[in-house]
Amino acid sequence: MHDQQILDTGQVDPPDAVERIAEEFRTGFALVERIDRPAVALFGSARVGEDHPAYAAARVTGRLFAGRGWAVVTGGGPGVMEAANRGAKEGGGLSVGFNIELPHEQSPNGYLDIEYTFAHFYVRKVCFVKPSEGFVIFPGGFGTLDEMYEALTLIQTGKVKHFPVVLFDSDYWGEMLDWIRDRLLRESMVSPADVDLLHVTNDPEEAVELVAGPYELRR
Repeated sequence: MHDQQILDTGQVDPPDAVERIAEEFRTGFALVERIDRPAVALFGSARVGEDHPAYAAARVTGRLFAGRGWAVVTGGGPGVMEAANRGAKEGGGLSVGFNIELPHEQSPNGYLDIEYTFAHFYVRKVCFVKPSEGFVIFPGGFGTLDEMYEALTLIQTGKVKHFPVVLFDSDYWGEMLDWIRDRLLRESMVSPADVDLLHVTNDPEEAVELVAGPYELRR
C-alpha cells in the first residue's frame, strides 16, 4: 500500500491502512536495532554521477565517518547516496540504505549492509532520525530540502536534541542561507537560535567533526 492509495479518498479501508503502516514501522525499527554504533544520515541528490563534486565529497565523508567507527545511513539510492554508502564500505564501516518505492523505481545501490525499501515516506523519515546523531546534507533537490527542513523543525520544536545539521558546499547553499537570514530572521519568522542550528562547510573532515565531535564529548 502506497501513500497515494492512502491519500486518495475511499481507496483503502482505514483499519487495514493503519495495520500496514504499523507493520512497516515494526520492520523499520527492527532494522534500526541492527545498527550497533553511532550513526549519521547523509542526504543529497540522486541525479549526480561519479564525476560530480558532490559525489566525490560524499564518498570521502562516508569513508571518514566509517573510519571513526560510525554507521552511515542514506536513502539507499544512486548519486550522493551511493557515494556515501560506497565510502562507508571502503572505510570498513556499516552502510545502511533506507530506500523508498517511487513511480519510477529507484534501485538500491550496491554498497549496502542493511537495506529496506519503504512504501511510506513518513515511516522512512522516522527511521532516518531514530538511529542518527546528526545529518550531513549535500547538494540536492526537493527531497534533500525536505529532509533538511524536517530535521530543523524537529530540533526547533524540541522533538530531538543534540542533532547537528551540516550543509556541505557553501556556494550551493549560500543564497538559501542569505534568504533565511535576510528575510525569515528579519521578519521574525525564525529566531537567531534557529539560524544557528545550521552549520556550513566545504571540508569533509570538518563535516565529520561537527557531527561526531559533540557526540563523543557527551559519551
